[in-house]
Amino acid sequence: YRLFPELNHLTMCTWPKHPCMSTQTNGDPSICCGGQLTEPGEPGSRRAGGVYTWEEVQSHSSRNDQWLVIDRKVYNVTKWAKRHPGGFRVINHYAGEDATEAFTAFHPDLKFVQKFLKPLLIGELAATEPSQDRNKNAAVIQDFHTLRAQAESDGLFRAQPLFFCLHLGHILLLEALAWLIIWLWGTSWTLTFLISIILATAQTQAGWLQHDFGHLSVFKKSSWNHILHKFVIGHLKGASANWWNHRHFQHHAKPNIFSKDPDVNMLHIFVLGDTQPVEASRTKQIFSIQFNLDLAWSMSYYLRYLCCYVPLYGLFGSVALISFVRFLESHWFVWVTQMNHLPMDIDHEKHHDWLTMQLQATCNIEKSVFNDWFSGHLNFQIEHHLFPTMPRHNYHLVAPLVHALCEKHGIPYQVKTMWQGIVDVIRSLKNSGDLWLDAYLHK
Repeated sequence: YRLFPELNHLTMCTWPKHPCMSTQTNGDPSICCGGQLTEPGEPGSRRAGGVYTWEEVQSHSSRNDQWLVIDRKVYNVTKWAKRHPGGFRVINHYAGEDATEAFTAFHPDLKFVQKFLKPLLIGELAATEPSQDRNKNAAVIQDFHTLRAQAESDGLFRAQPLFFCLHLGHILLLEALAWLIIWLWGTSWTLTFLISIILATAQTQAGWLQHDFGHLSVFKKSSWNHILHKFVIGHLKGASANWWNHRHFQHHAKPNIFSKDPDVNMLHIFVLGDTQPVEASRTKQIFSIQFNLDLAWSMSYYLRYLCCYVPLYGLFGSVALISFVRFLESHWFVWVTQMNHLPMDIDHEKHHDWLTMQLQATCNIEKSVFNDWFSGHLNFQIEHHLFPTMPRHNYHLVAPLVHALCEKHGIPYQVKTMWQGIVDVIRSLKNSGDLWLDAYLHK
């Protein structure tokens, strides 16, 4: 080493007993030489000054090796994905891709989350590489970035506390009204049917409210949104906030994309779109669902419900009542949410830019006071998908700007009546069923 100092690096990296040759590093000298010994995929495993091509980035897209790009910076998120508050699958879906638009859309406080990115930085794109990967439209991306900046400067991401307070108040009022009707006038079939409708309405409206908190669109501080989200979805609905987060953010990240959007991976019940029925007819697939319930919050809902209604209906009657309420609520929820997505394009990953991807998977239902209330403003599904952290009472204000941008770039912007939306769901399911049957009979 003293005679040839310029070969020290090579000698140490090829010496059999050196840590570089251990199984921990897979014999890769780049993992430890010139820095601290780390495991593959950990932050620090590559120097932050690295320069990479899109081809190199795209080669790191497996479950155990994940890079992504945000504002031309390259990050190794392999280990961080498991700790990601929005779930590891959202990270998985953008591995090897430019995640700039998704990163901006999902995080209301970009400065806060930047501190989590710094340790993951391994370099940047080469100067000769474009800012967008694959077939994404640079002009669309730039114009959408400008539109978002305009919406922010116009204050469209600022929530009105009174709106959400009144919404929570009318949910609690409906819950109290249902119980008082039975307590005062008895448990006749007519009154039971009436309070079932009232409770289903309260449950559905609570579903829209938890959706607001889950998207961090009410408070400036994310922690306050998380707390209220757990309260509303747990104590008012009896469901799990973590389960909702991990599924719903996947839906927003890659809407209507097979193997990435859990809302269209329903082969054990339905085949959807034009592609899935043909593929499903040729293969037999096995599905599993993993539930991770927030037991403390969800159990508080059922304990409260049983304490209120068992003295009036008995245990069996109370279970029958809540089952009927869930039946009514589930139909309300499914029709509202699926009329915006099911008739739209459902296919494999096409690597479009954010605006194009969301517009191909979503459509709007006409605005009216009733439609806004009935759907929790999800009749503006396009705007909600483009700006998931925007308070819903501002969707109608940004909608004309989005429509104009779509017209400029020739991107279809669909608006339907609610009746047409319902008819399109049935037509879409029938078309998918016909495609499956034809492919099955002629395979």
